[in-house]
Amino acid sequence: MSGNFYTDVILKSAWARNPSAVCKDIAMLEPGTRAKVQAFIADAKSLGHDLRVLETYRSQARQSQLYGAGRTQLAKVGCHGFGVAADLGLFIDGTKYDPRGQDYLFFQALCVKHKLISGIGWGTPHAAHTFNDYDHVQNVPIFRQDDLFAGRWYPSPDYDPLEDMIKRGVKGM
Repeated sequence: MSGNFYTDVILKSAWARNPSAVCKDIAMLEPGTRAKVQAFIADAKSLGHDLRVLETYRSQARQSQLYGAGRTQLAKVGCHGFGVAADLGLFIDGTKYDPRGQDYLFFQALCVKHKLISGIGWGTPHAAHTFNDYDHVQNVPIFRQDDLFAGRWYPSPDYDPLEDMIKRGVKGM
């Protein structure tokens, strides 16, 4: 990949040089993804949900740590490594993180509204999935991930994954 947020910002960042750090820096999200995540959080707040960024960029080293600790089902870093995904924690009474999946179901509707893919159903809730990642949102549909990871494709700041799914005939939200 050349000439995109991944190559121009992420690979040159201090976060990439500190691979085991937890990155909550929203500036590490690709600009289109960042705008969507910020609008998503603001919209959730207007609905009474206290969301906070738990993680944006994630290195392979950090992914391996999480996998080894049993905190993720993915051994290889995914969209977090490319600046197109964020984990958003739901907080109760301003202090307590709520990890219960059922409390995140509002993510699906907000993801559709803000043109993001929810880790709940991965944009194709009627398809079989091996797991749900309740607090996860991303700006890339599953069918684009292989090209993203291989460096053959990267989303533009105005990319709409839901429109792309429709154009490709992928049945989703």
